[in-house]
Formats: sequence, structure tokens, C-alpha cells
Amino acid sequence: MSLSSSPLTTIIPVTDGERSRHFYEDTLGLPFQGQATDGNMVFTLAGSGALALLSDPDAKPSPHTTASFEVRDIAGVITELGAKGVVFEEYDLPDLKTVDHVCVLGSEKAAWFKDPDGNILCLHENLT
Repeated sequence: MSLSSSPLTTIIPVTDGERSRHFYEDTLGLPFQGQATDGNMVFTLAGSGALALLSDPDAKPSPHTTASFEVRDIAGVITELGAKGVVFEEYDLPDLKTVDHVCVLGSEKAAWFKDPDGNILCLHENLT
């Protein structure tokens, strides 16, 4: 058995499924695949991955990055999402500082924003 070749679904708990579906589908542009038999709303991702929203009125946002999307042009995606109302986080910490929403972390650039429930999402661009 090798999990490395198994499709992966990232499941994010949300308090309001329809509000979150609108954000992930309309704002982020993820293709909505449909509702699974377990009630999760599933979005198609590149390759064999998927993202699912688990409706839970008691859901609490994770204090850490929940999911990260690899992009080719982070500045362009920030501009595109910003035009759709996405607000990017700014950090000024000893090990993490953003400039114009972007932090350079070794061989990648990264930027963070939150979904309607406060779950932290990330964009990252490989520099190599």
C-alpha cells in the first residue's frame, strides 16, 4: 500500500456551507463538483486532489494554514483575488514578514488570506 499515489481530499470545517461554497466557487474560482453522500461540498482541484467543505455550526477556524494553493504568478493572483474582495494578511513577526502581502520563505513566496470562517488559506509560488 502506498498513500503517496492515493488521491487526497482536504476537508475544511465551515459554519455556513452555502456562504463558504459561494466563496470557494465564485471568489476563488474552484469548480464545484457536487455534494457527497456524507453532505460535504466537494471542489475539484488539479490532478487527483479535492477540497471538501464540512458544514458544522460549531466549527472553529484553525490557527494555522489550512490549505495552500501553488500558483505561478503570486502577484497576479493576489491582484485578481483582491479585485474580488479577498483581503490578504500582513505579518510583521521575527521569522515572518510580508511586503505587499508577500513573504519570501527560502525557495518560495507566500501570501495568506482567510475564508469567511477565518480559516487561513495560502498562496505559494516556487522560485526554483
